[in-house]
Amino acid sequence: MVEYDPLSYQLNSLESDLEEVKSSLDLENKTKRKEELEREMEEPNFWDDMDKAREKTQELNSIKSDLETVKELESKYDDMAILIEMGNEEEDLSLVPEITDGLKELSEKIDSIRIRTLLSDEYDECSAILTLHAGAGGTEACDWTSMLYRMYTRWADAHGFSVEELDYLEGDEAGIKNVTFQVNGENAYGLLKSEHGVHRLVRISPFNANGKRQTSFSSCDVMPVLEKDVDVEINDDDIRIDTYRSSGAGGQHINKTSSAIRITHLPTGIVVQCQNERSQHQNKDKAMQMLKAKLLMLQMEADRQKQEGIRGEVMDNSFGSQIRSYVLQPYTMVKDTRTGYETSNASGVLDGDLDPFINAYLKWNAGL
Repeated sequence: MVEYDPLSYQLNSLESDLEEVKSSLDLENKTKRKEELEREMEEPNFWDDMDKAREKTQELNSIKSDLETVKELESKYDDMAILIEMGNEEEDLSLVPEITDGLKELSEKIDSIRIRTLLSDEYDECSAILTLHAGAGGTEACDWTSMLYRMYTRWADAHGFSVEELDYLEGDEAGIKNVTFQVNGENAYGLLKSEHGVHRLVRISPFNANGKRQTSFSSCDVMPVLEKDVDVEINDDDIRIDTYRSSGAGGQHINKTSSAIRITHLPTGIVVQCQNERSQHQNKDKAMQMLKAKLLMLQMEADRQKQEGIRGEVMDNSFGSQIRSYVLQPYTMVKDTRTGYETSNASGVLDGDLDPFINAYLKWNAGL
C-alpha cells in the first residue's frame, strides 16, 4: 500500500543507522572482553584487590549493557519490519499509528547510543561537580542562578543521577549567590561538560517595579569527580586553607561548627570550598579533590591550546560572554551560541529538558 512506502523508507534508513552504531560500539571485541572478564571473575583470588575487582565489575556491567541494548534495538527493528510487511499484505491501515510510534522510538534510541559513542574523552565517564556563580544582574542574577540549579537537578533526576550539594550561599535578597553540587552517575561529566560557560537570561524581572526587561548572567563551572589516586601535585606552600562557619539551606552542622573549608591555590587564584560533609576533615578532602580536578582541567586546556596554537580567552560573567541565551520576553527562545541549536520551548528547557542541547554540543565538539 502507498501509505506504507514512507514507513518502509524510514525503516531502511534506520537499518543503516543501526549498522553504523553497531560498528562504532565494536561489538566483536566487546564480546571477547566480556568472556575474558567473566573468566577472571571466576578466579578464587579475584576479590583480593577490591579496587581492581570493582573496576572490572563496572567494565563488565557496561559491556553487558551495550550488548543488551543492541539486542533490544535489533529486536525492535525486526518487529517494525514484520508489522510493515503485515500491513502491506493485509492492506490494514490500522497498524500505521503503531508503526509510526515504533519507528520514532527506534530512531530516538539509536540517536541516544550514537551520542554515547561520542563520550570517549578520558574523564567523560566520571561523575561531575558543577559550580554556579551569580554574575551581572544583582538580585535578578541570584534568582537566575537558583533557576539554573533547579534545571540541572531536574535533568539529573530524569536521568537517574543523584545530586549531592557541597556548598551553598544564598543571595542577599533572593536566590543563590553560588552553589556547588555533585551529580553522581556514569557519563555525568561527559554529558554536563557542555554546560561549562556563562548563561544569559532575558525576561521581565519580578524584582523590577517598573516591569522592564532585564538581562542577567550566571556562570557554570563543570569538572569531573576524579579518583583519589589521580597524580596531581599540590605543594603545601601553594595553598591557603581557611575554615568558616557553615551556612545554607540545611545540614546538621549548619551554623553550629566552623567545619566549612575554603582552599585557595595561590599561583592560579583558584578557590574551592565545601561545607556540607559531616566533618571538617571530610570537607577538606572533598575540597582538595575539587582543587585537583580544577588544576587538571586547567592543565589539559593549556596543553590543548598549545597543540592547536591558540590563545585561551577568559570570559567575563556578563554581556558578550554567554554560551547560551534564555529569552522569556518578548518571545520565548533558548539558543546555544556555539552549536546554533535553538528551541522555543523555554519552559521545557528550564524544567530540565537539556538533552537536545547536550547532544548538539557533543556532535559540534566532535566536528560532526
